[in-house]
Amino acid sequence: MISPPTASYRLQLQPAFTLADAEAAVPYLAGLGVSHLHLSPLLEATPGSTHGYDTVDHTRISEQLGGERALRSLAATARRHGLGLIADVVPNHMALPVPERLNSPLWHVLRDGPQSEYAHWFDIDWAAHGGRILLPVLGDRLGAVLDQLKVDQDTLRYYDHVFPLRPGTAQLPLPELLNRQHYRLAWWRLADTQLNYRRFFTINELIALRVERHEVFRATHAVLLRLHAEGVIDGFRVDHPDGLADPRGYLRCLAEASGNAYVVVEKILTGLERLPADWPCAGTTGYDALRHIGAVLTDCEGTARLTEHYAEYTGVESTAMAAARRGRSEMTAPHGELASEMNRLVRLAERICAEEPALADHEPLAVRAALCELFTHYTVYRPYPFPAERTIVTPESTKQFVELLTQGHLGNSPAKDEFRTRFAQTASAVAAKGVEDTAFYRWYPLLSVNEVGGDPAHPGISVADFHGWCESMQRDWPHTMTALSTHDTKRSADARARLAVLAELPDLWLAECSAWSELAGGLADRNAEWLLWQTLVAAWPIEPDRLVGVLLKSVREAKLATSWTAADPQYEEALADYTRAVLADPELSGRIERFVAFLEPFAQSNSLAATLLQLTMPGVPDLYQGGERPLYTLVDPDNRAPVDFTVPEAELTVFAQRKLQLTRTALHLPRPLGEYSPLPADEHLVAYRRGPDLAVAVTRLPYALARRGTPATLDLPGRWRDELTGRQFTGVVDTVALLIRESQ
Repeated sequence: MISPPTASYRLQLQPAFTLADAEAAVPYLAGLGVSHLHLSPLLEATPGSTHGYDTVDHTRISEQLGGERALRSLAATARRHGLGLIADVVPNHMALPVPERLNSPLWHVLRDGPQSEYAHWFDIDWAAHGGRILLPVLGDRLGAVLDQLKVDQDTLRYYDHVFPLRPGTAQLPLPELLNRQHYRLAWWRLADTQLNYRRFFTINELIALRVERHEVFRATHAVLLRLHAEGVIDGFRVDHPDGLADPRGYLRCLAEASGNAYVVVEKILTGLERLPADWPCAGTTGYDALRHIGAVLTDCEGTARLTEHYAEYTGVESTAMAAARRGRSEMTAPHGELASEMNRLVRLAERICAEEPALADHEPLAVRAALCELFTHYTVYRPYPFPAERTIVTPESTKQFVELLTQGHLGNSPAKDEFRTRFAQTASAVAAKGVEDTAFYRWYPLLSVNEVGGDPAHPGISVADFHGWCESMQRDWPHTMTALSTHDTKRSADARARLAVLAELPDLWLAECSAWSELAGGLADRNAEWLLWQTLVAAWPIEPDRLVGVLLKSVREAKLATSWTAADPQYEEALADYTRAVLADPELSGRIERFVAFLEPFAQSNSLAATLLQLTMPGVPDLYQGGERPLYTLVDPDNRAPVDFTVPEAELTVFAQRKLQLTRTALHLPRPLGEYSPLPADEHLVAYRRGPDLAVAVTRLPYALARRGTPATLDLPGRWRDELTGRQFTGVVDTVALLIRESQ
């Protein structure tokens, strides 16, 4: 691998923050101490995209962002300041845009069907729907909107949608014309059960690519690989490898094509899961680091007490594991959001049964039930199986048949291999949608642990476990990224740091919630009220529209009282009105303000501790835009707004100046840092060395430390200077410390 970054800085490019804006920020970012700019997707996306993951054209750098000329200018300026570029690459999917002609390869497939030269690009089950692609774009059943479909020369129009007509069909009567196309226009509600193209999770507007085919890989990566070869781009961040048919094979292709460039993968690791050791990459994008940092700074016993109060306050009787299993189960139910993916697996199982008499007579309904049970209790995002090597005994039950089939123990065939691949791909979608995008919005005693890659069932870890994980990263993945906030986190690092204090004072928090509720008049949905109170704490002060937007997204994702597809306007209006009334009440908002001010010293301690851990633990710290200063953002799109890099430091708050100074100081340490070795310390400290002359100590559980009344101590022989304060080290650490050994 080419020399890895020492630190990167993530920029969210969009029409409101282009490549030219990124170039203007280069001097500031170089002064911060990072080695690379980490850019969101660069290829042409749908017009106005604020994230870039909805690619429509792989042949050019986005003109909305400034095009290739602007990218080259940014790269040149970055080089003059000693910086390189890491590009986000999106191999799993493209946009199914409006109008559809924006995606030229897909346009050809819609026009020419399976005979199109691009048909092999997209993951489409042509055996379903009579060899046609289901397009769930209609606002009602087809019969109710026939008069809204218009033939316009060689296209078919439906409002802003434009579809190509199969050659020779433009003059046919409309009913016959519709039946002759290579696509079937359908009511949008049919998507979850009838869709026959793979999508990104449950987003119908993102159609999956078959990048495992070498010609598709070459075509979709040609521009980025050319720019890498020309020295414009230095490395890659791979989006959603779990969606790929063969992540391992994809990474091998990317390594070979790029000459072993620096590559990290956006891989979610759950529990004790580890990144496959044979993946040719530098590691993950850092959600595993985010989880471990948050957990070591969270009071586990206090969270358990907080969970009891949550059940008492809300009436929600559940556990994190139960909520996750319910969310998973709902996704795969006959009318669940991933029912179409389940249907495809069942069709494959039927085909396998038909091909081998020894495997015959497994009822489709029984296969579906076995799959649903397996997905419900699955413990990781997805498996990464090697090709099957042997056949074992004939399965005795449908449940065993499905389990052995997923594990590759029933031998090889095209259908069996495809089943295993699609099972793995579906597993990641079930985990992401059933747990992170459903369960995490339903059960949340402490919102800070309900994070991407998080494990609410195990909210805290010991200092020893944290050290053990860091040592394993140093040994196995020394150049993996570490992250605290990303464009996908539900709450930024500083927002989570403030919430973590609540675990140290659960009884006081319950009293505050009860008082706030009494002042506000109470909300019928007590679970939503708990969500409101913690969101206010996380992001205070916050504007009404911003807060209402986040709450409505949260309750829609929960899919209990309302949802994106079955909205309850009365419920949503009541929640919005209650939220606005809370902020408009001077007495209540004043009390919230005082409580947040009470939390703030401890929250700031957590923020600085998390920052210093990220910047000095094994790995490559990846800073999210604006995160070097206090950042209290919530779930997207709230966390993707452009950052103003021109605010003078003199105008920053004391805490902002302190966090910025800590970040700069840590990033300017000579890198790579030395070997990681834990230091024995007070229970309120996380302390370790990086080589013989650098020591790090951060405070944990600061509220409990303050109540204890005696400072945390660290026995570190020799003379040391704290680079953050200039103080000589005396063995007492009452705040974060970056210690440099002084000569004797």
